[in-house]
Amino acid sequence: MKRKILAALLASTMVLSLAGCGSGSSDSSTAAPAEDGAAAAEEEAAPAEDTGDAAAEETAASGDQTLTVWCWDPAFNMNAMYEAEKVYQQDHPDFALNVVETPWEDVQTKVTTAAASGDLSTLPDILLMQDNAFQKNVISYPDAFLDLTSSGVDFSQFAAGKTAYSVVDGKNYGVPFDNGAVIGCYRTDVLEQAGLTVDDFTDITWDQYIENGKKVLDATGKPLISMQAGECDLIMMMLQSAGSSLFNEDGTANIVNNDTLKVVMETYKALKDSGVLVEVNSWDEYVGSFVSGDVAGTINGCWIMASIQTAEDQAGNWAITNMPSLVGVDGATNYSNNGGSSWAVTANCQNTELAYDFLASTFAGSAELYDNILSSGALATWAPAGDSDAYGVGNDFFGGDAVSAKIVDFSTKVPSNITGVYYYEARDAVATAITNYINGSDIATELQTAEDTVNFNMGQ
Repeated sequence: MKRKILAALLASTMVLSLAGCGSGSSDSSTAAPAEDGAAAAEEEAAPAEDTGDAAAEETAASGDQTLTVWCWDPAFNMNAMYEAEKVYQQDHPDFALNVVETPWEDVQTKVTTAAASGDLSTLPDILLMQDNAFQKNVISYPDAFLDLTSSGVDFSQFAAGKTAYSVVDGKNYGVPFDNGAVIGCYRTDVLEQAGLTVDDFTDITWDQYIENGKKVLDATGKPLISMQAGECDLIMMMLQSAGSSLFNEDGTANIVNNDTLKVVMETYKALKDSGVLVEVNSWDEYVGSFVSGDVAGTINGCWIMASIQTAEDQAGNWAITNMPSLVGVDGATNYSNNGGSSWAVTANCQNTELAYDFLASTFAGSAELYDNILSSGALATWAPAGDSDAYGVGNDFFGGDAVSAKIVDFSTKVPSNITGVYYYEARDAVATAITNYINGSDIATELQTAEDTVNFNMGQ
């Protein structure tokens, strides 16, 4: 089983993309998503240098107040760390960070190699981990990461759905960072032609969404939404909105008997059959569909706003609200998540108390930090940040709405879900199932095939 997990990790390293704004894309309008529907500009980034490892050894030898951090994207994640350094230095003037630019694929490869070899000395003090890969790594390599449950971080102040990504066996292994709360985004001028407003899309069900979409389609000829064919981002968003997962708590696949998943697939097919949803062939086509005005909106992680705002001529004609809820499903909500990352402290950390206090005082304790990084698009899942004056400032592009505060509020209402070790393999299997189902295959057959595929990958 251990070899199966290692093989899965090595294979996943080749296909994992960066999730959400935390994925590190500095140009969301041209980046290509893979698993998480978010930007993956890091694929073109230069490989990480070895300076971080050398610095860590020097830190240990000198006993100074320096921590080494691995993360990606200079404009987003690295910028957030530098700003956190400044905040912490206000009370700790001798503190310093050695931030080493390390694309996510390299982070995963280095972690896998170090843990598999039993030599953790190559790891930094702190590293950024994709949320959907967090449980996989901790479950596979429990000795590589430190339990942060008693570290001084108040995890109750973070959105429960976000925190759950880095919880294993009831223990916290990650400090949540960027916000991937799902938002519904709409062209208000297009909706107006159909006699609708964004209020008609707030706190609604998917059935109501389809009916509204038909009105927009009849009045304007524009579908409400587009999605990339063969991907299942929307499927996963729908599933989490009801607190459902592709795995059970014991790690076994939850596909064949997952009644919520059946409703999700039926809903997706109804969207496509109605013409309210149109599928496109690539990420660029997806972004282009709403930037050009071919569709009237989109539903995705809040990081998608960066792409929307590239259409400067549409300023003032966009609004955001929550997503639709599933019909007839217990626990259905109007909230979900797509994308994001969290900070982990490795077992090779040279000064654990310093690392704990730094994270507790900044990413888990400083409204000033989140104010300072808001301009880069980094929205908090730390609830107190939403009370900041900066988060209450209206965004003219989105009709003057205080969208930052709204999104933080959304994130606090996202149900938690189970990702597990084989999350990406299950996503791929379900993506194939939904494609075949849309093309006429029987849903029960496709769900069985998907679960059989996942069980084969797990070696069961």
